[in-house]
Amino acid sequence: MGRPSTKPKKLKDGFYLEVKNQGAKSGIKIRRDTLEEMMVAKKNFERTKEVKVLGEVIDDTFVNDKKKKRKKKADKKEETDK
Repeated sequence: MGRPSTKPKKLKDGFYLEVKNQGAKSGIKIRRDTLEEMMVAKKNFERTKEVKVLGEVIDDTFVNDKKKKRKKKADKKEETDK
């Protein structure tokens, strides 16, 4: 038996939700192929779980990543300050 892998798992292309129990610290990620399927899953899970929409993943990165947007805004401020 070998040691467990330390390489992070790659995310498949699709739309992701994070579903967790009420008051839990961590949850699981659920992937759906289309936006409509994701919204149906969100509606079904909201009855009993806490649901957070993570967004769309393409090539193992989130398309609407908020960290990148913040970085771009900070870069624009630096350019205007000069």
